[in-house]
Amino acid sequence: MNQANDAAAVTQRPSLLNVPMLLTWARIAMIPMIVGVFYLPDAWLTMHGKNVTACVLFTVAAITDAIDGWYARKYAQITPLGAFLDPVADKLMVCAALVVLLSLDRVDAFVALVIIGREITVSALREWMAQMGASANVAVNWLGKLKTIMQMVAIPVLLYHDPLFGVIPVAAIGTLLIYVAAALTVYSMLYYLRLAWPHLSRRE
Repeated sequence: MNQANDAAAVTQRPSLLNVPMLLTWARIAMIPMIVGVFYLPDAWLTMHGKNVTACVLFTVAAITDAIDGWYARKYAQITPLGAFLDPVADKLMVCAALVVLLSLDRVDAFVALVIIGREITVSALREWMAQMGASANVAVNWLGKLKTIMQMVAIPVLLYHDPLFGVIPVAAIGTLLIYVAAALTVYSMLYYLRLAWPHLSRRE
């Protein structure tokens, strides 16, 4: 009887190569592509072509982020490796894109520092809170999700950069959106720090 139960448990255990994991690995693989496209010679791809390619790659990666989480929850395919890699892939993707935008002078250095610094701070805070057994206090909430959505909209707009239809000022819109994203980034970081403060301020 025990052997039958063990066999059933093995059968129901999510595979490390299930659909959500494949989408996560695909998102990770797109990160060097988003960066590398701007290193291609202009004779191979015009600057506009590079902008469009990077924008499409980032947008597809952002869509896979939404799909893999939904799919994993709906079909019970959540794995420890997937739970670890999913946020790591998101942060790597955002940080890599910001470095590219910074090198292209499309985002202010202070804004990039704020966003990347927040990701490092909150990740360290969550790791510390997990060690304290209070990780639920700083779990991702609606504010963190709103911040992520704003980043995922602002960054591809800045990657595209060129005026749309020759009229719509995409660069200006992207700059406005990234400032809004940075403001949400700071607010969400302060919110998480406030939740964690009772644990951080203990004298033990």
